Amino acid sequence: MSFMSSWRFLSALLVGAVLSGCALTPPATQEAAPAVAPCPAGVPAGARCLRGQDSVGAHYLIVMPQKWSGVLVVHAHGGPSLGPPQITRADEDIKRWAITVAEGHAWAGSVFRQGGFGVTTAAEDTERVRRIFVSHVAQPRRTLLHGQSWGAMVATRAAELFPNSWEGMLLTSGVLAGPTTYDFRIDLRAVYQHLCGNHPRPTEPQYLLAIGLPAESKMTPADLASRANECLALNKPAAQRSPDQLRKIKTIVDVIRIPENSIIGHLNWGTFSLQDVVSRTAWATPFGNKGVRYTGSADDTALNAALDAKGLRFQADPKAAAAFAADVDYVGKFRVPVISSNGIRDSTVFVEGSDTLKQRMERAGNGARLVQTFVNSADHSYFGDAMYPPLFDALLAWVEQGTKPTPQGIAASCRERQVANPAACLFVPEYVPKALATRIAPR
Repeated sequence: MSFMSSWRFLSALLVGAVLSGCALTPPATQEAAPAVAPCPAGVPAGARCLRGQDSVGAHYLIVMPQKWSGVLVVHAHGGPSLGPPQITRADEDIKRWAITVAEGHAWAGSVFRQGGFGVTTAAEDTERVRRIFVSHVAQPRRTLLHGQSWGAMVATRAAELFPNSWEGMLLTSGVLAGPTTYDFRIDLRAVYQHLCGNHPRPTEPQYLLAIGLPAESKMTPADLASRANECLALNKPAAQRSPDQLRKIKTIVDVIRIPENSIIGHLNWGTFSLQDVVSRTAWATPFGNKGVRYTGSADDTALNAALDAKGLRFQADPKAAAAFAADVDYVGKFRVPVISSNGIRDSTVFVEGSDTLKQRMERAGNGARLVQTFVNSADHSYFGDAMYPPLFDALLAWVEQGTKPTPQGIAASCRERQVANPAACLFVPEYVPKALATRIAPR
Protein backbone atom coordinates (compact mmCIF):
# COMPACT_ATOMS: atom_id res chain seq x y z
CA MET A 1 0.00 0.00 0.00
CA SER A 2 1.42 3.43 -0.92
CA PHE A 3 1.99 6.18 1.63
CA MET A 4 -0.96 8.19 0.33
CA SER A 5 -3.21 5.14 0.33
CA SER A 6 -2.17 4.35 3.90
CA TRP A 7 -2.82 7.95 4.91
CA ARG A 8 -6.28 7.93 3.29
CA PHE A 9 -7.06 4.65 5.03
CA LEU A 10 -6.00 6.03 8.41
CA SER A 11 -7.93 9.23 7.79
CA ALA A 12 -11.06 7.21 7.01
CA LEU A 13 -10.62 5.26 10.22
CA LEU A 14 -10.19 8.47 12.19
CA VAL A 15 -13.34 9.96 10.68
CA GLY A 16 -15.23 6.82 11.63
CA ALA A 17 -13.87 7.01 15.14
CA VAL A 18 -14.90 10.65 15.38
CA LEU A 19 -18.46 9.83 14.37
CA SER A 20 -18.73 6.91 16.74
CA GLY A 21 -17.17 8.96 19.54
CA CYS A 22 -19.73 11.70 19.18
CA ALA A 23 -22.54 9.16 19.17
CA LEU A 24 -21.26 7.48 22.33
CA THR A 25 -21.17 10.67 24.38
CA PRO A 26 -24.56 11.22 26.02
CA PRO A 27 -26.07 14.68 26.33
CA ALA A 28 -25.28 16.43 29.62
CA THR A 29 -28.97 16.30 30.55
CA GLN A 30 -28.58 12.52 31.03
CA GLU A 31 -25.86 13.02 33.63
CA ALA A 32 -26.54 13.17 37.36
CA ALA A 33 -25.29 16.16 39.28
CA PRO A 34 -22.08 15.74 41.28
CA ALA A 35 -22.18 15.74 45.06
CA VAL A 36 -20.26 18.05 47.36
CA ALA A 37 -17.41 16.10 48.95
CA PRO A 38 -14.38 16.71 51.17
CA CYS A 39 -11.41 17.96 49.18
CA PRO A 40 -8.37 15.72 48.83
CA ALA A 41 -5.09 16.63 50.47
CA GLY A 42 -3.19 19.37 48.71
CA VAL A 43 -6.17 21.32 47.38
CA PRO A 44 -5.84 25.06 48.11
CA ALA A 45 -7.73 26.31 51.15
CA GLY A 46 -11.23 27.59 50.53
CA ALA A 47 -11.82 25.46 47.41
CA ARG A 48 -15.02 23.49 46.99
CA CYS A 49 -14.89 19.91 45.72
CA LEU A 50 -17.52 17.82 43.97
CA ARG A 51 -17.43 14.17 42.99
CA GLY A 52 -19.55 11.91 40.86
CA GLN A 53 -19.70 8.97 38.53
CA ASP A 54 -20.85 9.60 34.99
CA SER A 55 -23.35 7.61 32.97
CA VAL A 56 -20.74 5.16 31.66
CA GLY A 57 -19.12 4.56 35.04
CA ALA A 58 -16.17 6.98 35.03
CA HIS A 59 -15.54 8.65 38.37
CA TYR A 60 -14.55 12.31 38.32
CA LEU A 61 -13.50 15.18 40.57
CA ILE A 62 -14.32 18.87 40.15
CA VAL A 63 -12.60 21.59 42.19
CA MET A 64 -13.87 25.16 42.34
CA PRO A 65 -11.48 27.77 43.76
CA GLN A 66 -12.62 30.20 46.42
CA LYS A 67 -12.34 33.07 43.93
CA TRP A 68 -13.00 31.77 40.43
CA SER A 69 -11.39 33.32 37.35
CA GLY A 70 -14.20 31.99 35.18
CA VAL A 71 -11.76 29.62 33.49
CA LEU A 72 -12.33 25.86 33.47
CA VAL A 73 -9.33 23.59 32.95
CA VAL A 74 -10.33 20.05 32.00
CA HIS A 75 -7.44 17.74 32.80
CA ALA A 76 -6.61 14.50 30.95
CA HIS A 77 -4.31 12.46 33.17
CA GLY A 78 -1.24 10.48 32.25
CA GLY A 79 -0.68 6.75 32.25
CA PRO A 80 -2.28 4.65 31.11
CA SER A 81 -2.88 2.96 34.43
CA LEU A 82 -3.39 -0.78 33.93
CA GLY A 83 -6.14 -2.67 35.71
CA PRO A 84 -9.45 -1.29 37.00
CA PRO A 85 -9.61 2.50 37.40
CA GLN A 86 -9.00 3.79 40.92
CA ILE A 87 -11.05 6.70 42.28
CA THR A 88 -7.95 7.93 44.09
CA ARG A 89 -6.33 8.71 40.74
CA ALA A 90 -8.17 12.03 40.65
CA ASP A 91 -6.90 12.83 44.15
CA GLU A 92 -3.32 12.24 43.01
CA ASP A 93 -3.85 14.43 39.96
CA ILE A 94 -5.29 17.43 41.76
CA LYS A 95 -2.57 17.27 44.42
CA ARG A 96 0.03 17.55 41.66
CA TRP A 97 -1.89 20.18 39.69
CA ALA A 98 -3.14 22.23 42.65
CA ILE A 99 -1.35 25.21 41.12
CA THR A 100 -4.21 25.36 38.59
CA VAL A 101 -6.72 26.01 41.38
CA ALA A 102 -4.30 28.31 43.20
CA GLU A 103 -4.32 30.44 40.03
CA GLY A 104 -8.10 30.75 40.37
CA HIS A 105 -9.11 28.29 37.68
CA ALA A 106 -11.68 25.54 38.13
CA TRP A 107 -10.30 22.04 37.59
CA ALA A 108 -12.17 18.97 36.36
CA GLY A 109 -10.69 15.54 35.78
CA SER A 110 -12.13 12.17 34.87
CA VAL A 111 -10.56 8.95 36.12
CA PHE A 112 -11.76 7.37 32.84
CA ARG A 113 -14.14 4.45 32.66
CA GLN A 114 -11.48 1.82 31.93
CA GLY A 115 -7.85 1.22 32.70
CA GLY A 116 -5.17 0.69 30.09
CA PHE A 117 -5.13 1.88 26.51
CA GLY A 118 -8.49 3.21 25.47
CA VAL A 119 -7.70 6.68 24.23
CA THR A 120 -10.93 7.38 22.37
CA THR A 121 -13.11 6.31 25.31
CA ALA A 122 -10.94 8.44 27.63
CA ALA A 123 -11.46 11.40 25.27
CA GLU A 124 -15.21 10.83 25.49
CA ASP A 125 -14.98 10.73 29.29
CA THR A 126 -13.02 13.98 29.23
CA GLU A 127 -15.73 15.64 27.17
CA ARG A 128 -18.38 14.20 29.44
CA VAL A 129 -16.91 15.76 32.60
CA ARG A 130 -16.83 19.10 30.80
CA ARG A 131 -20.52 18.78 30.01
CA ILE A 132 -21.29 17.84 33.59
CA PHE A 133 -19.48 20.96 34.81
CA VAL A 134 -21.41 23.21 32.42
CA SER A 135 -24.75 21.57 33.19
CA HIS A 136 -24.50 21.28 36.96
CA VAL A 137 -21.76 23.58 38.28
CA ALA A 138 -21.27 26.80 36.31
CA GLN A 139 -20.91 28.30 32.86
CA PRO A 140 -17.21 28.99 32.29
CA ARG A 141 -15.94 32.13 30.62
CA ARG A 142 -13.23 30.05 28.94
CA THR A 143 -12.59 26.33 28.69
CA LEU A 144 -9.07 24.96 28.32
CA LEU A 145 -8.01 21.37 27.75
CA HIS A 146 -4.84 20.16 29.48
CA GLY A 147 -3.25 16.85 28.51
CA GLN A 148 -0.34 15.54 30.58
CA SER A 149 1.92 12.72 29.32
CA TRP A 150 -0.31 9.95 27.91
CA GLY A 151 -3.15 12.34 28.64
CA ALA A 152 -1.87 14.43 25.72
CA MET A 153 -2.93 11.52 23.50
CA VAL A 154 -6.36 11.77 25.13
CA ALA A 155 -6.44 15.55 24.73
CA THR A 156 -5.49 15.53 21.05
CA ARG A 157 -8.25 12.98 20.40
CA ALA A 158 -10.75 15.00 22.41
CA ALA A 159 -9.77 18.17 20.53
CA GLU A 160 -10.54 16.52 17.19
CA LEU A 161 -13.57 14.54 18.35
CA PHE A 162 -15.22 17.52 20.06
CA PRO A 163 -13.79 20.60 18.34
CA ASN A 164 -16.44 23.00 19.64
CA SER A 165 -15.83 22.19 23.31
CA TRP A 166 -12.42 23.78 23.80
CA GLU A 167 -10.93 27.23 23.33
CA GLY A 168 -7.29 26.37 23.93
CA MET A 169 -5.15 23.31 24.57
CA LEU A 170 -2.03 22.84 26.71
CA LEU A 171 0.03 19.68 26.25
CA THR A 172 2.73 19.03 28.87
CA SER A 173 5.29 16.21 28.73
CA GLY A 174 2.98 14.90 26.05
CA VAL A 175 2.95 11.72 24.03
CA LEU A 176 2.83 13.56 20.71
CA ALA A 177 4.24 11.09 18.17
CA GLY A 178 1.27 8.71 18.05
CA PRO A 179 1.91 4.97 17.78
CA THR A 180 5.54 5.57 16.80
CA THR A 181 6.12 6.58 20.42
CA TYR A 182 6.00 2.92 21.41
CA ASP A 183 8.20 1.42 18.71
CA PHE A 184 11.41 1.68 20.70
CA ARG A 185 9.99 -0.54 23.44
CA ILE A 186 9.83 -3.35 20.90
CA ASP A 187 13.42 -2.48 20.05
CA LEU A 188 14.31 -2.71 23.73
CA ARG A 189 12.63 -6.10 24.09
CA ALA A 190 14.55 -7.45 21.09
CA VAL A 191 17.96 -6.12 22.13
CA TYR A 192 17.42 -7.09 25.77
CA GLN A 193 16.47 -10.64 24.79
CA HIS A 194 19.55 -10.92 22.60
CA LEU A 195 21.77 -9.80 25.45
CA CYS A 196 20.04 -11.48 28.40
CA GLY A 197 17.89 -14.31 27.06
CA ASN A 198 15.70 -14.46 30.16
CA HIS A 199 12.47 -12.73 29.12
CA PRO A 200 11.36 -15.41 28.37
CA ARG A 201 13.89 -17.97 29.51
CA PRO A 202 14.79 -20.83 27.12
CA THR A 203 12.99 -23.23 29.48
CA GLU A 204 9.73 -21.26 29.29
CA PRO A 205 7.08 -21.21 26.57
CA GLN A 206 8.25 -18.91 23.78
CA TYR A 207 6.03 -16.15 22.42
CA LEU A 208 6.20 -13.22 20.03
CA LEU A 209 7.89 -10.49 22.07
CA ALA A 210 5.88 -7.85 20.23
CA ILE A 211 2.75 -8.90 22.15
CA GLY A 212 4.42 -7.88 25.39
CA LEU A 213 3.33 -10.91 27.37
CA PRO A 214 0.91 -13.82 26.76
CA ALA A 215 -2.57 -13.49 28.25
CA GLU A 216 -2.03 -16.44 30.58
CA SER A 217 1.24 -15.14 32.05
CA LYS A 218 1.39 -14.57 35.80
CA MET A 219 4.52 -12.40 35.64
CA THR A 220 4.55 -9.32 37.89
CA PRO A 221 6.64 -6.14 37.67
CA ALA A 222 8.69 -7.45 40.58
CA ASP A 223 9.40 -10.66 38.64
CA LEU A 224 10.51 -8.63 35.64
CA ALA A 225 12.77 -6.41 37.73
CA SER A 226 14.34 -9.53 39.24
CA ARG A 227 15.17 -10.87 35.78
CA ALA A 228 16.61 -7.56 34.64
CA ASN A 229 18.78 -7.32 37.73
CA GLU A 230 19.87 -10.93 37.29
CA CYS A 231 21.24 -10.02 33.87
CA LEU A 232 22.27 -6.38 34.27
CA ALA A 233 22.61 -5.81 38.05
CA LEU A 234 20.76 -2.52 37.72
CA ASN A 235 20.07 -2.67 41.46
CA LYS A 236 23.80 -2.47 42.22
CA PRO A 237 26.36 0.32 41.92
CA ALA A 238 28.36 0.23 38.69
CA ALA A 239 31.49 -0.77 40.63
CA GLN A 240 29.78 -4.01 41.69
CA ARG A 241 28.79 -5.06 38.16
CA SER A 242 30.77 -7.46 36.06
CA PRO A 243 32.47 -6.31 32.84
CA ASP A 244 29.87 -8.32 30.89
CA GLN A 245 27.00 -6.58 32.71
CA LEU A 246 28.55 -3.17 32.07
CA ARG A 247 28.94 -4.03 28.39
CA LYS A 248 25.32 -5.11 28.08
CA ILE A 249 24.03 -1.98 29.81
CA LYS A 250 26.13 0.22 27.55
CA THR A 251 24.77 -1.56 24.48
CA ILE A 252 21.17 -0.95 25.57
CA VAL A 253 21.85 2.70 26.48
CA ASP A 254 23.67 3.43 23.22
CA VAL A 255 21.39 1.51 20.85
CA ILE A 256 17.97 2.25 22.39
CA ARG A 257 19.06 5.78 23.38
CA ILE A 258 17.68 5.72 26.89
CA PRO A 259 19.51 6.35 30.17
CA GLU A 260 20.39 3.43 32.40
CA ASN A 261 17.93 4.45 35.10
CA SER A 262 14.99 4.10 32.71
CA ILE A 263 15.72 0.59 31.43
CA ILE A 264 13.46 -1.24 33.89
CA GLY A 265 10.66 1.29 33.44
CA HIS A 266 10.68 0.88 29.68
CA LEU A 267 10.92 -2.91 30.01
CA ASN A 268 7.75 -2.72 32.09
CA TRP A 269 5.98 -0.70 29.41
CA GLY A 270 7.35 -3.01 26.75
CA THR A 271 5.88 -5.94 28.65
CA PHE A 272 2.69 -5.09 30.49
CA SER A 273 1.50 -2.06 28.50
CA LEU A 274 2.05 -3.82 25.18
CA GLN A 275 0.14 -6.80 26.55
CA ASP A 276 -2.75 -4.44 27.27
CA VAL A 277 -2.57 -2.99 23.75
CA VAL A 278 -2.68 -6.34 21.96
CA SER A 279 -5.45 -7.59 24.23
CA ARG A 280 -7.57 -4.97 22.43
CA THR A 281 -6.45 -6.02 18.93
CA ALA A 282 -7.28 -9.74 19.17
CA TRP A 283 -3.66 -10.49 20.19
CA ALA A 284 -2.30 -9.28 16.88
CA THR A 285 0.50 -6.77 17.38
CA PRO A 286 0.48 -3.23 15.97
CA PHE A 287 4.24 -3.07 16.47
CA GLY A 288 7.20 -4.55 14.64
CA ASN A 289 10.91 -4.09 13.99
CA LYS A 290 11.26 -5.88 10.69
CA GLY A 291 13.86 -4.13 8.56
CA VAL A 292 15.09 -1.85 11.35
CA ARG A 293 18.84 -1.39 11.42
CA TYR A 294 20.13 -0.76 14.92
CA THR A 295 23.14 1.46 15.43
CA GLY A 296 25.29 2.65 18.30
CA SER A 297 26.71 -0.67 19.52
CA ALA A 298 30.34 -1.76 19.50
CA ASP A 299 29.57 -3.84 16.40
CA ASP A 300 26.31 -2.94 14.65
CA THR A 301 26.75 -5.56 11.92
CA ALA A 302 27.08 -8.32 14.49
CA LEU A 303 24.15 -6.99 16.53
CA ASN A 304 21.75 -6.88 13.59
CA ALA A 305 22.88 -10.28 12.35
CA ALA A 306 22.30 -11.76 15.81
CA LEU A 307 18.77 -10.34 15.98
CA ASP A 308 18.05 -11.89 12.57
CA ALA A 309 19.54 -15.26 13.53
CA LYS A 310 17.68 -15.44 16.84
CA GLY A 311 14.29 -14.62 15.33
CA LEU A 312 14.06 -11.29 17.13
CA ARG A 313 12.45 -9.51 14.20
CA PHE A 314 8.70 -9.01 14.29
CA GLN A 315 6.20 -7.98 11.64
CA ALA A 316 3.42 -5.61 12.65
CA ASP A 317 -0.06 -6.78 11.75
CA PRO A 318 -1.56 -4.15 9.41
CA LYS A 319 -5.10 -4.48 10.77
CA ALA A 320 -3.91 -4.26 14.36
CA ALA A 321 -1.75 -1.25 13.51
CA ALA A 322 -4.71 0.49 11.85
CA ALA A 323 -7.00 -0.27 14.79
CA PHE A 324 -4.48 1.01 17.31
CA ALA A 325 -3.88 4.18 15.29
CA ALA A 326 -7.62 4.78 14.92
CA ASP A 327 -7.96 4.69 18.71
CA VAL A 328 -4.95 6.72 19.78
CA ASP A 329 -3.76 8.92 16.93
CA TYR A 330 -4.52 12.45 15.79
CA VAL A 331 -4.20 14.33 12.51
CA GLY A 332 -3.48 17.85 13.78
CA LYS A 333 -6.74 19.50 12.73
CA PHE A 334 -7.16 21.51 15.91
CA ARG A 335 -9.42 24.56 15.77
CA VAL A 336 -7.87 26.18 18.83
CA PRO A 337 -4.49 27.58 19.90
CA VAL A 338 -2.13 24.91 21.18
CA ILE A 339 0.87 25.29 23.49
CA SER A 340 3.12 22.34 24.18
CA SER A 341 5.88 22.02 26.75
CA ASN A 342 8.34 19.13 26.97
CA GLY A 343 11.38 18.34 29.07
CA ILE A 344 14.54 18.26 26.98
CA ARG A 345 15.99 15.39 29.03
CA ASP A 346 12.75 13.49 29.58
CA SER A 347 13.59 9.79 29.23
CA THR A 348 9.96 8.65 29.53
CA VAL A 349 8.52 10.60 26.59
CA PHE A 350 11.22 11.79 24.23
CA VAL A 351 11.32 15.49 23.41
CA GLU A 352 11.78 14.62 19.73
CA GLY A 353 8.12 13.66 19.59
CA SER A 354 7.38 17.39 19.68
CA ASP A 355 8.63 17.61 16.13
CA THR A 356 5.88 15.21 15.08
CA LEU A 357 3.23 17.52 16.54
CA LYS A 358 4.72 20.44 14.61
CA GLN A 359 4.84 18.50 11.34
CA ARG A 360 1.27 17.26 11.65
CA MET A 361 -0.19 20.64 12.50
CA GLU A 362 1.68 22.23 9.62
CA ARG A 363 0.50 19.51 7.26
CA ALA A 364 -3.08 20.14 8.42
CA GLY A 365 -2.68 23.86 7.77
CA ASN A 366 -2.59 24.68 11.48
CA GLY A 367 1.06 25.50 12.00
CA ALA A 368 0.20 29.06 13.06
CA ARG A 369 -1.91 27.68 15.91
CA LEU A 370 1.06 26.04 17.64
CA VAL A 371 3.64 27.41 20.07
CA GLN A 372 6.17 24.96 21.50
CA THR A 373 8.20 25.48 24.64
CA PHE A 374 11.01 23.34 26.01
CA VAL A 375 12.24 22.85 29.53
CA ASN A 376 15.68 22.09 30.87
CA SER A 377 14.47 19.14 32.91
CA ALA A 378 14.62 15.37 33.04
CA ASP A 379 11.44 15.28 35.09
CA HIS A 380 8.48 13.83 33.26
CA SER A 381 5.63 14.23 35.72
CA TYR A 382 5.93 17.83 36.90
CA PHE A 383 8.27 20.72 36.12
CA GLY A 384 7.50 22.67 39.32
CA ASP A 385 4.88 25.19 40.37
CA ALA A 386 6.69 28.07 38.66
CA MET A 387 6.34 26.60 35.20
CA TYR A 388 2.63 26.17 34.59
CA PRO A 389 1.04 29.58 35.38
CA PRO A 390 3.01 31.31 32.56
CA LEU A 391 1.79 28.64 30.16
CA PHE A 392 -1.85 29.08 31.16
CA ASP A 393 -1.48 32.88 31.09
CA ALA A 394 -0.02 32.78 27.59
CA LEU A 395 -2.73 30.43 26.35
CA LEU A 396 -5.50 32.59 27.80
CA ALA A 397 -4.02 35.77 26.31
CA TRP A 398 -3.88 34.04 22.94
CA VAL A 399 -7.49 32.88 23.23
CA GLU A 400 -8.95 36.12 24.54
CA GLN A 401 -6.81 38.80 22.93
CA GLY A 402 -5.47 37.02 19.87
CA THR A 403 -1.92 37.66 21.07
CA LYS A 404 0.17 34.71 19.96
CA PRO A 405 2.87 34.06 22.54
CA THR A 406 6.50 33.26 21.89
CA PRO A 407 8.77 30.90 23.80
CA GLN A 408 10.87 33.94 24.76
CA GLY A 409 7.84 35.78 26.10
CA ILE A 410 6.68 32.79 28.15
CA ALA A 411 10.16 32.41 29.64
CA ALA A 412 10.24 36.13 30.48
CA SER A 413 6.79 35.93 32.07
CA CYS A 414 8.02 33.10 34.27
CA ARG A 415 11.01 35.16 35.43
CA GLU A 416 8.77 38.14 36.16
CA ARG A 417 6.61 35.94 38.36
CA GLN A 418 9.65 34.43 40.06
CA VAL A 419 11.71 37.49 40.92
CA ALA A 420 12.72 35.92 44.23
CA ASN A 421 13.60 32.58 42.65
CA PRO A 422 14.42 32.95 38.94
CA ALA A 423 16.19 29.57 38.96
CA ALA A 424 12.74 27.94 39.17
CA CYS A 425 12.13 29.03 35.56
CA LEU A 426 13.51 26.26 33.36
CA PHE A 427 12.34 27.32 29.90
CA VAL A 428 14.93 27.16 27.09
CA PRO A 429 13.43 29.44 24.40
CA GLU A 430 16.07 28.74 21.76
CA TYR A 431 15.78 24.95 21.86
CA VAL A 432 14.67 23.16 18.68
CA PRO A 433 13.99 19.40 18.86
CA LYS A 434 15.40 17.01 16.30
CA ALA A 435 13.21 14.69 14.25
CA LEU A 436 11.89 11.62 16.05
CA ALA A 437 13.81 9.37 13.65
CA THR A 438 17.01 10.53 15.32
CA ARG A 439 15.82 8.92 18.57
CA ILE A 440 13.63 6.00 17.49
CA ALA A 441 14.85 3.89 14.58
CA PRO A 442 12.43 4.39 11.65
CA ARG A 443 10.49 1.48 10.18
